[in-house]
Amino acid sequence: KKFVGIENYVELFGSAEFISILINNFLWIAVVPAVTVSLGVLFATLGNQVGPTREKILKSLIFMPMTISFVSASTIWAYIYVYVPPGRPEIGLLNNIANSFGIESQPWLQIDTGRLNTFLLMAVIVWLQVGYSMVIISAGIKAVPEETIEAAKIDGARTGQVFWKIIFPQIRGTVMAVFITVLILVMKIFDIILAMTRGDHNTSVLAMAFYDEFVVKDDSGMAAAIVCVLLVLIAPLMWLQIRTVKQQEELR
Repeated sequence: KKFVGIENYVELFGSAEFISILINNFLWIAVVPAVTVSLGVLFATLGNQVGPTREKILKSLIFMPMTISFVSASTIWAYIYVYVPPGRPEIGLLNNIANSFGIESQPWLQIDTGRLNTFLLMAVIVWLQVGYSMVIISAGIKAVPEETIEAAKIDGARTGQVFWKIIFPQIRGTVMAVFITVLILVMKIFDIILAMTRGDHNTSVLAMAFYDEFVVKDDSGMAAAIVCVLLVLIAPLMWLQIRTVKQQEELR
């Protein structure tokens, strides 16, 4: 209700909790896009090498999670990670697997040592976005001229060499576009955190911090500062995405 200059920003960057939130955000953008795109390339390549019927089944199964909302996916994975106190039947998939190896049940989403719970949350968004990555990259691979691949095989190139030296350079723009799209999505991640941990146990990110300040604490000034930080971080990525799309159009 009154102008305070950069006071909100000073308070934000002077807070150990906000620095931890930034670290979480950087972990999300360092891990999720790379893993999602890598799996997308892998499944797209494998899918294009099997018969049409098997390709449809494989790609349908991998793409299926894309039809699920983030909150629904969070509910599914919450049951996978669920922890049941001793003395009650174990219902969590991950804990059942751990038990089969002689490991005691763990409250996985509460383990912030090494930010393990954050990495477990990342698995949800990877599961949701791999299908999108696979479909776009698969289309890019199929658009590669067949004569360039045949020429490489005639010259004695192995399968790996054909992919990395012939196919990948021609789909690099597509891969980059998918990478940036997932990266922007991850920068704004909110639903999964809210549904599974509400940012507790050192799992909060910028969008969750905004929610806490604006909705829970009713501090619109601090909330606006957090959104501005998020905007500053996302703006270069948006510029990079536009540049990548323009380069692809020029190549066409």
